[in-house]
Amino acid sequence: MPTGWSLYKPAPPTSVTLHAARVFTPPPPPLLPLRREDGARPALTLPSHKTFMIKKKLAKKMRQNRPIPYWIRMRTDNTIRYNAKRRHWRRTKLGF
Repeated sequence: MPTGWSLYKPAPPTSVTLHAARVFTPPPPPLLPLRREDGARPALTLPSHKTFMIKKKLAKKMRQNRPIPYWIRMRTDNTIRYNAKRRHWRRTKLGF
């Protein structure tokens, strides 16, 4: 007999022990969640190649995200003073 071998041979696992091992082992955690708690997607899930529809939406949001022109203040007698829907790129995400 080779050295390091013992006369004791463990019993092969039965179907009951294999079934119990499958039932009670928790599933592994996902690598990245699909959505955060606030509903936004993490940045790593966005593709590097954008579709044309997404690119059009991003372009529209870029155009909307600007201060109001000065002549609008003059026309409305300064009742509209600022763009209330202004968005910061890091604080508020678009969600698509």
